Amino acid sequence: MFRVPSAMSRARRRALTEGMTNNEEIVVLGGTGKTGRLVTRTLREAGHRVRPASRSGETRFDWADQSSWPAVLEGARALYLVAGPAGLNTLLAARAVEAGVRRLVALSGRGMEHCTPDMFPAMTEAEAAVRESGVEWAIIRANNFHQNFSQDYWQEPLRAGRLALPTAGVAEPFVDTRDIAEVAAALLTRDGLDGRAYDVSGPRALTFAEAVRLVAAAAGRRIDFVDLSPEEYVAELRAEGVAGGELAELVVTFEVLRAGRLAEPADGVRRVLGREPIAFETFAKEEAAKGTWS
Repeated sequence: MFRVPSAMSRARRRALTEGMTNNEEIVVLGGTGKTGRLVTRTLREAGHRVRPASRSGETRFDWADQSSWPAVLEGARALYLVAGPAGLNTLLAARAVEAGVRRLVALSGRGMEHCTPDMFPAMTEAEAAVRESGVEWAIIRANNFHQNFSQDYWQEPLRAGRLALPTAGVAEPFVDTRDIAEVAAALLTRDGLDGRAYDVSGPRALTFAEAVRLVAAAAGRRIDFVDLSPEEYVAELRAEGVAGGELAELVVTFEVLRAGRLAEPADGVRRVLGREPIAFETFAKEEAAKGTWS
């Protein structure tokens, strides 16, 4: 079973530095976020100069305060874009190009090509913004993250012993954020990978019930998965105080999943990194050892 090495190997470091000089700075938006902090760490381990930017990070960036943008973009060679509010992604991409950024890499969701623009407007706009930027670009379209089970979305329900979602038993090849970070680092720094979207997933599809069983086995405790109807899911979300755009996006996320378009494993990790992606079982054992679901 694949294991992530504690330190980056020389071969991996060489792969990530190919095509870009290390004195060219890379901006990572959402630098304290679920993928951004790992992209930052991966690039720094490879010897690159990185400018992680967020409202609370090393460099202040606020989507709602455009006066914070110039200092973030000045002198940068490449930009990792995690979609901001709809209506601002196109403007930011244009400002980045004006500032001299020559490569844009956007994180998006798998299956976006099957979605109408109103389903995920921010990601739809971010994809279009990098494609139409006039500079080198790439898009990472990711399945649901392993880390959704260990961090904000589903960690607390799993700790409480019950995760309930409207999946209709459809499987998904969840992807590890460490794989996303390495793919992003390669796309930001290596030549010859631009001009396309890469679907990234884990090595095999699991139903949510199977994934929860693996979490429970690793944690050594009982955790139940309940497959809700869409109506039951909306009722539970509303009871938890979820409303408006957040509720709509969660509902649409599971509509896309139930359509089965995300179920087949993708080859993006293998294509970019030349190795297999991290398995869910590996992730679950690592997190359980940390007490994540205890």
